[in-house]
Amino acid sequence: MAEPVRVRRLTDQEGQRLQQIVRRGSTSSVRYRRAMMLLASAGGNRVPVIAQLVAADEDTVRDLIHRFNEIGLACLDPKWAGGRPLLLSADDEDFVVATATTRPVRLGQPFTRWSIRKLAAYLRKVHGRLIRIGREALRCLLSRRGVTFQRTKTWKESTDPQRDAKLDRIEHVLEHLPDRAFAFDEFGPLGIRPTAGSCWAPQNRPQRIPATYHRTHGVTYFHGCYSIGDDTLWGVNRRHKGATQSLAALKSTRAARPDGAPIYVIMDNLSAHKGAKIRAWAKKHRVELCFTPTNASWANPIEAHFGPLRQFTLANSHHPNHTVQTRALHTYLRWRNANTRHPDVLTAQRRERARIRSEKGMRWGGRPLANAA
Repeated sequence: MAEPVRVRRLTDQEGQRLQQIVRRGSTSSVRYRRAMMLLASAGGNRVPVIAQLVAADEDTVRDLIHRFNEIGLACLDPKWAGGRPLLLSADDEDFVVATATTRPVRLGQPFTRWSIRKLAAYLRKVHGRLIRIGREALRCLLSRRGVTFQRTKTWKESTDPQRDAKLDRIEHVLEHLPDRAFAFDEFGPLGIRPTAGSCWAPQNRPQRIPATYHRTHGVTYFHGCYSIGDDTLWGVNRRHKGATQSLAALKSTRAARPDGAPIYVIMDNLSAHKGAKIRAWAKKHRVELCFTPTNASWANPIEAHFGPLRQFTLANSHHPNHTVQTRALHTYLRWRNANTRHPDVLTAQRRERARIRSEKGMRWGGRPLANAA
Protein backbone atom coordinates (compact mmCIF):
# COMPACT_ATOMS: atom_id res chain seq x y z
CA MET A 1 0.00 0.00 0.00
CA ALA A 2 1.35 3.43 -0.94
CA GLU A 3 2.51 5.85 1.72
CA PRO A 4 0.04 8.66 2.51
CA VAL A 5 0.84 11.97 0.87
CA ARG A 6 2.06 14.58 3.36
CA VAL A 7 4.42 17.54 3.50
CA ARG A 8 8.00 17.14 4.58
CA ARG A 9 9.04 18.41 8.00
CA LEU A 10 8.71 22.19 8.07
CA THR A 11 11.53 24.49 9.07
CA ASP A 12 10.91 27.06 11.79
CA GLN A 13 10.59 29.90 9.26
CA GLU A 14 8.20 27.91 7.06
CA GLY A 15 6.01 26.89 9.98
CA GLN A 16 5.84 30.40 11.40
CA ARG A 17 5.05 31.90 7.99
CA LEU A 18 2.24 29.41 7.31
CA GLN A 19 0.83 29.95 10.78
CA GLN A 20 0.90 33.74 10.26
CA ILE A 21 -0.97 33.48 6.94
CA VAL A 22 -3.64 31.16 8.38
CA ARG A 23 -4.18 33.13 11.59
CA ARG A 24 -4.00 36.66 10.20
CA GLY A 25 -5.40 35.96 6.74
CA SER A 26 -3.94 37.12 3.46
CA THR A 27 -4.85 39.57 0.73
CA SER A 28 -4.74 36.62 -1.66
CA SER A 29 -7.36 33.92 -1.18
CA VAL A 30 -5.14 31.51 -3.12
CA ARG A 31 -2.23 31.95 -0.68
CA TYR A 32 -4.59 31.61 2.29
CA ARG A 33 -6.13 28.32 1.08
CA ARG A 34 -2.78 26.85 0.07
CA ALA A 35 -1.19 27.80 3.40
CA MET A 36 -4.12 26.16 5.20
CA MET A 37 -3.62 22.95 3.19
CA LEU A 38 0.10 22.80 4.00
CA LEU A 39 -0.33 23.58 7.68
CA ALA A 40 -3.07 20.98 7.99
CA SER A 41 -0.87 18.37 6.33
CA ALA A 42 2.04 19.26 8.62
CA GLY A 43 -0.33 18.74 11.55
CA GLY A 44 -0.93 15.12 10.52
CA ASN A 45 -4.22 15.53 8.69
CA ARG A 46 -4.77 13.19 5.76
CA VAL A 47 -5.64 14.40 2.28
CA PRO A 48 -9.43 13.65 2.50
CA VAL A 49 -9.69 15.68 5.72
CA ILE A 50 -7.74 18.60 4.22
CA ALA A 51 -9.87 18.55 1.05
CA GLN A 52 -13.02 18.73 3.20
CA LEU A 53 -11.50 21.53 5.30
CA VAL A 54 -10.80 23.84 2.35
CA ALA A 55 -13.57 22.57 0.03
CA ALA A 56 -11.09 21.49 -2.64
CA ASP A 57 -10.53 18.40 -4.73
CA GLU A 58 -8.21 15.84 -3.15
CA ASP A 59 -5.97 15.77 -6.22
CA THR A 60 -5.51 19.54 -5.85
CA VAL A 61 -4.30 19.00 -2.28
CA ARG A 62 -1.93 16.22 -3.35
CA ASP A 63 -0.47 18.31 -6.18
CA LEU A 64 0.16 21.22 -3.79
CA ILE A 65 1.87 18.98 -1.23
CA HIS A 66 4.16 17.48 -3.89
CA ARG A 67 4.92 20.99 -5.18
CA PHE A 68 5.79 22.23 -1.68
CA ASN A 69 8.11 19.30 -1.10
CA GLU A 70 9.93 20.32 -4.30
CA ILE A 71 10.17 24.13 -4.12
CA GLY A 72 9.03 25.12 -0.62
CA LEU A 73 6.89 28.20 0.11
CA ALA A 74 7.20 29.37 -3.49
CA CYS A 75 4.26 27.08 -4.24
CA LEU A 76 1.94 29.49 -2.40
CA ASP A 77 1.99 31.99 -5.26
CA PRO A 78 0.07 31.21 -8.45
CA LYS A 79 1.95 31.45 -11.72
CA TRP A 80 -0.03 33.62 -14.09
CA ALA A 81 0.90 33.33 -17.77
CA GLY A 82 0.63 35.81 -20.64
CA GLY A 83 2.32 38.95 -21.88
CA ARG A 84 4.84 39.73 -24.59
CA PRO A 85 8.29 38.06 -24.60
CA LEU A 86 10.96 39.74 -22.52
CA LEU A 87 13.47 41.95 -24.33
CA LEU A 88 16.20 41.49 -21.71
CA SER A 89 18.51 38.51 -21.72
CA ALA A 90 18.60 36.06 -18.84
CA ASP A 91 21.92 37.54 -17.73
CA ASP A 92 20.44 41.05 -17.71
CA GLU A 93 17.47 39.84 -15.66
CA ASP A 94 19.83 38.27 -13.14
CA PHE A 95 21.72 41.55 -12.90
CA VAL A 96 18.49 43.50 -12.33
CA VAL A 97 17.39 41.12 -9.58
CA ALA A 98 20.81 41.21 -7.93
CA THR A 99 20.77 45.02 -7.99
CA ALA A 100 17.26 45.24 -6.57
CA THR A 101 18.15 42.94 -3.68
CA THR A 102 21.34 44.84 -2.84
CA ARG A 103 21.21 47.74 -0.43
CA PRO A 104 21.67 51.01 -2.34
CA VAL A 105 24.34 52.26 0.08
CA ARG A 106 26.59 49.40 -1.04
CA LEU A 107 26.34 50.72 -4.60
CA GLY A 108 27.18 54.26 -3.63
CA GLN A 109 23.60 55.57 -3.55
CA PRO A 110 22.52 57.96 -0.74
CA PHE A 111 19.42 56.03 0.43
CA THR A 112 18.62 52.83 2.28
CA ARG A 113 16.07 51.25 -0.06
CA TRP A 114 15.11 51.29 -3.72
CA SER A 115 11.93 52.62 -5.21
CA ILE A 116 10.91 51.49 -8.69
CA ARG A 117 11.74 54.93 -10.10
CA LYS A 118 15.18 55.10 -8.43
CA LEU A 119 16.03 51.54 -9.43
CA ALA A 120 15.07 52.09 -13.08
CA ALA A 121 17.11 55.32 -13.18
CA TYR A 122 20.14 53.60 -11.66
CA LEU A 123 19.97 50.70 -14.14
CA ARG A 124 20.02 53.12 -17.08
CA LYS A 125 23.29 54.62 -15.80
CA VAL A 126 25.22 51.40 -15.11
CA HIS A 127 28.51 51.45 -17.01
CA GLY A 128 29.15 48.57 -19.39
CA ARG A 129 25.47 47.56 -19.70
CA LEU A 130 22.56 48.80 -21.74
CA ILE A 131 19.49 48.16 -19.59
CA ARG A 132 16.54 50.28 -20.57
CA ILE A 133 13.39 49.13 -18.84
CA GLY A 134 10.25 50.97 -17.83
CA ARG A 135 8.93 51.11 -14.32
CA GLU A 136 5.96 48.80 -14.94
CA ALA A 137 8.11 46.26 -16.83
CA LEU A 138 10.63 46.41 -13.98
CA ARG A 139 7.89 45.80 -11.43
CA CYS A 140 6.60 42.80 -13.42
CA LEU A 141 10.13 41.41 -13.81
CA LEU A 142 10.80 41.56 -10.07
CA SER A 143 7.42 40.00 -9.30
CA ARG A 144 8.03 37.19 -11.76
CA ARG A 145 11.42 36.48 -10.18
CA GLY A 146 9.91 36.41 -6.71
CA VAL A 147 11.22 39.81 -5.55
CA THR A 148 8.54 41.98 -3.92
CA PHE A 149 8.51 45.14 -1.83
CA GLN A 150 8.36 43.95 1.77
CA ARG A 151 8.79 45.22 5.27
CA THR A 152 11.96 44.23 7.07
CA LYS A 153 11.11 41.55 9.59
CA THR A 154 12.70 39.65 12.42
CA TRP A 155 12.26 35.99 13.22
CA LYS A 156 13.00 33.57 16.01
CA GLU A 157 14.95 30.39 15.50
CA SER A 158 13.94 27.49 17.69
CA THR A 159 16.58 27.27 20.41
CA ASP A 160 15.02 24.16 21.92
CA PRO A 161 17.79 21.55 22.30
CA GLN A 162 15.14 18.82 22.00
CA ARG A 163 13.56 20.25 18.84
CA ASP A 164 14.08 17.19 16.65
CA ALA A 165 13.11 14.77 19.40
CA LYS A 166 9.85 16.62 20.08
CA LEU A 167 8.97 16.81 16.39
CA ASP A 168 9.77 13.10 15.99
CA ARG A 169 7.46 12.25 18.90
CA ILE A 170 4.62 14.37 17.49
CA GLU A 171 5.02 12.80 14.06
CA HIS A 172 5.05 9.30 15.58
CA VAL A 173 1.85 9.96 17.53
CA LEU A 174 0.07 11.44 14.51
CA GLU A 175 1.20 8.61 12.23
CA HIS A 176 0.76 5.56 14.43
CA LEU A 177 -1.67 6.59 17.21
CA PRO A 178 -4.17 8.99 15.60
CA ASP A 179 -7.16 7.49 17.45
CA ARG A 180 -5.50 8.29 20.78
CA ALA A 181 -4.12 11.70 19.77
CA PHE A 182 -5.57 15.11 20.60
CA ALA A 183 -4.44 18.69 20.12
CA PHE A 184 -5.10 21.66 22.41
CA ASP A 185 -4.48 25.39 22.10
CA GLU A 186 -5.99 28.77 22.90
CA PHE A 187 -7.37 31.12 20.26
CA GLY A 188 -7.71 34.80 21.05
CA PRO A 189 -8.04 37.22 22.62
CA LEU A 190 -11.59 37.65 21.31
CA GLY A 191 -12.99 41.14 21.73
CA ILE A 192 -16.45 42.50 21.08
CA ARG A 193 -16.14 44.79 18.08
CA PRO A 194 -17.36 44.89 14.47
CA THR A 195 -14.92 42.88 12.38
CA ALA A 196 -14.48 43.38 8.65
CA GLY A 197 -14.71 40.38 6.35
CA SER A 198 -16.02 39.50 2.93
CA CYS A 199 -19.37 38.37 1.52
CA TRP A 200 -21.45 38.43 -1.66
CA ALA A 201 -23.05 41.80 -2.40
CA PRO A 202 -24.14 43.89 -5.39
CA GLN A 203 -21.24 45.52 -7.21
CA ASN A 204 -20.08 48.78 -5.61
CA ARG A 205 -22.61 48.33 -2.81
CA PRO A 206 -20.74 46.42 -0.08
CA GLN A 207 -22.37 45.55 3.18
CA ARG A 208 -21.27 47.98 5.85
CA ILE A 209 -20.42 47.28 9.46
CA PRO A 210 -20.35 50.14 11.98
CA ALA A 211 -17.06 51.20 13.50
CA THR A 212 -16.73 51.47 17.26
CA TYR A 213 -14.09 52.71 19.65
CA HIS A 214 -15.89 51.64 22.82
CA ARG A 215 -14.81 48.17 23.89
CA THR A 216 -16.16 47.71 27.38
CA HIS A 217 -16.86 43.97 27.28
CA GLY A 218 -13.31 42.76 27.87
CA VAL A 219 -11.87 39.77 26.06
CA THR A 220 -12.25 36.00 26.13
CA TYR A 221 -10.10 33.11 24.97
CA PHE A 222 -11.35 30.12 23.02
CA HIS A 223 -9.85 26.94 24.47
CA GLY A 224 -10.04 24.45 21.62
CA CYS A 225 -9.53 20.69 21.57
CA TYR A 226 -9.18 18.66 18.40
CA SER A 227 -9.46 14.87 18.11
CA ILE A 228 -7.12 13.66 15.38
CA GLY A 229 -8.77 10.29 14.81
CA ASP A 230 -12.38 11.54 14.91
CA ASP A 231 -11.68 14.83 13.10
CA THR A 232 -13.77 16.57 15.76
CA LEU A 233 -13.22 20.07 17.11
CA TRP A 234 -14.74 21.40 20.32
CA GLY A 235 -14.00 24.11 22.82
CA VAL A 236 -15.24 26.72 25.26
CA ASN A 237 -14.75 30.46 25.77
CA ARG A 238 -13.19 31.60 29.03
CA ARG A 239 -12.23 34.97 30.46
CA HIS A 240 -8.67 33.94 31.22
CA LYS A 241 -6.11 31.44 30.00
CA GLY A 242 -4.16 29.79 32.76
CA ALA A 243 -3.33 26.47 34.36
CA THR A 244 -6.86 26.01 35.69
CA GLN A 245 -8.45 26.49 32.27
CA SER A 246 -5.84 24.29 30.59
CA LEU A 247 -6.47 21.50 33.08
CA ALA A 248 -10.21 21.68 32.42
CA ALA A 249 -9.56 21.31 28.70
CA LEU A 250 -7.28 18.32 29.27
CA LYS A 251 -9.99 16.67 31.35
CA SER A 252 -12.38 17.01 28.40
CA THR A 253 -9.89 15.17 26.18
CA ARG A 254 -9.55 12.42 28.78
CA ALA A 255 -13.36 12.16 28.93
CA ALA A 256 -13.41 11.62 25.14
CA ARG A 257 -11.52 8.33 25.72
CA PRO A 258 -12.89 7.04 29.07
CA ASP A 259 -11.43 3.55 28.65
CA GLY A 260 -8.36 4.41 30.72
CA ALA A 261 -5.90 3.64 27.93
CA PRO A 262 -3.12 6.17 27.30
CA ILE A 263 -3.91 9.27 25.25
CA TYR A 264 -1.55 11.86 23.77
CA VAL A 265 -2.21 15.60 23.83
CA ILE A 266 -0.17 17.91 21.57
CA MET A 267 0.19 21.50 22.81
CA ASP A 268 2.66 24.34 22.75
CA ASN A 269 5.05 25.02 25.61
CA LEU A 270 3.11 27.88 27.22
CA SER A 271 3.82 28.02 30.94
CA ALA A 272 0.09 27.54 31.66
CA HIS A 273 0.27 24.14 29.92
CA LYS A 274 2.99 22.49 32.00
CA GLY A 275 2.45 23.40 35.63
CA ALA A 276 3.01 20.95 38.47
CA LYS A 277 -0.71 20.24 38.89
CA ILE A 278 -1.15 19.53 35.17
CA ARG A 279 1.85 17.20 35.05
CA ALA A 280 0.68 15.34 38.17
CA TRP A 281 -2.84 14.95 36.78
CA ALA A 282 -1.53 13.81 33.41
CA LYS A 283 0.69 11.17 34.99
CA LYS A 284 -2.15 9.90 37.17
CA HIS A 285 -4.63 9.63 34.28
CA ARG A 286 -2.20 8.24 31.68
CA VAL A 287 -2.10 11.37 29.54
CA GLU A 288 1.17 12.05 27.72
CA LEU A 289 1.78 15.73 27.03
CA CYS A 290 3.57 16.18 23.70
CA PHE A 291 4.93 19.72 23.70
CA THR A 292 5.91 21.47 20.49
CA PRO A 293 9.45 22.91 20.37
CA THR A 294 10.08 26.50 21.36
CA ASN A 295 8.95 28.93 18.63
CA ALA A 296 7.42 26.04 16.66
CA SER A 297 3.76 26.13 17.64
CA TRP A 298 2.95 25.53 13.95
CA ALA A 299 3.55 21.83 14.65
CA ASN A 300 0.28 21.72 16.60
CA PRO A 301 -2.40 20.11 14.35
CA ILE A 302 -5.15 22.36 15.71
CA GLU A 303 -3.58 25.46 14.17
CA ALA A 304 -4.95 24.65 10.69
CA HIS A 305 -8.50 24.51 12.07
CA PHE A 306 -8.35 27.93 13.75
CA GLY A 307 -8.25 29.61 10.33
CA PRO A 308 -11.79 28.55 9.28
CA LEU A 309 -13.00 29.27 12.81
CA ARG A 310 -11.87 32.87 12.45
CA GLN A 311 -13.09 33.25 8.85
CA PHE A 312 -16.60 31.90 9.39
CA THR A 313 -17.46 33.15 12.89
CA LEU A 314 -15.41 36.30 13.58
CA ALA A 315 -14.77 37.87 10.18
CA ASN A 316 -17.72 39.90 8.88
CA SER A 317 -19.39 39.76 12.31
CA HIS A 318 -21.00 42.27 14.64
CA HIS A 319 -21.69 40.43 17.89
CA PRO A 320 -23.30 42.56 20.61
CA ASN A 321 -21.72 40.66 23.53
CA HIS A 322 -19.66 37.62 24.44
CA THR A 323 -22.73 35.44 24.96
CA VAL A 324 -23.81 35.88 21.35
CA GLN A 325 -20.24 35.45 20.12
CA THR A 326 -19.82 32.21 22.06
CA ARG A 327 -23.16 30.93 20.76
CA ALA A 328 -22.00 31.63 17.19
CA LEU A 329 -18.74 29.76 17.78
CA HIS A 330 -20.53 26.71 19.16
CA THR A 331 -23.07 26.78 16.31
CA TYR A 332 -20.24 26.70 13.80
CA LEU A 333 -18.51 23.87 15.66
CA ARG A 334 -21.67 21.76 15.58
CA TRP A 335 -22.05 22.41 11.84
CA ARG A 336 -18.39 21.69 11.21
CA ASN A 337 -18.40 18.38 13.10
CA ALA A 338 -21.61 17.25 11.40
CA ASN A 339 -20.33 17.91 7.87
CA THR A 340 -16.74 16.73 7.95
CA ARG A 341 -17.05 13.52 5.93
CA HIS A 342 -20.46 12.63 4.61
CA PRO A 343 -20.48 8.98 3.34
CA ASP A 344 -22.21 9.78 0.04
CA VAL A 345 -19.76 12.57 -0.76
CA LEU A 346 -16.76 10.42 0.14
CA THR A 347 -18.01 7.58 -2.06
CA ALA A 348 -18.45 9.87 -5.05
CA GLN A 349 -15.01 11.42 -4.54
CA ARG A 350 -13.38 7.99 -4.19
CA ARG A 351 -14.87 6.80 -7.45
CA GLU A 352 -13.81 9.95 -9.28
CA ARG A 353 -10.24 9.70 -7.96
CA ALA A 354 -10.02 6.06 -9.04
CA ARG A 355 -11.21 6.96 -12.54
CA ILE A 356 -8.74 9.84 -12.91
CA ARG A 357 -5.81 7.76 -11.66
CA SER A 358 -6.64 4.90 -14.02
CA GLU A 359 -6.52 7.35 -16.92
CA LYS A 360 -3.19 8.78 -15.80
CA GLY A 361 -1.67 5.34 -15.25
CA MET A 362 -1.13 5.99 -11.56
CA ARG A 363 -1.85 3.64 -8.72
CA TRP A 364 -3.73 4.48 -5.53
CA GLY A 365 -1.83 7.07 -3.55
CA GLY A 366 -0.70 9.21 -6.47
CA ARG A 367 2.69 7.57 -7.18
CA PRO A 368 3.58 6.68 -10.81
CA LEU A 369 3.65 2.95 -11.39
CA ALA A 370 7.05 3.16 -13.09
CA ASN A 371 8.63 4.62 -9.94
CA ALA A 372 6.73 2.57 -7.41
CA ALA A 373 8.69 0.09 -5.35
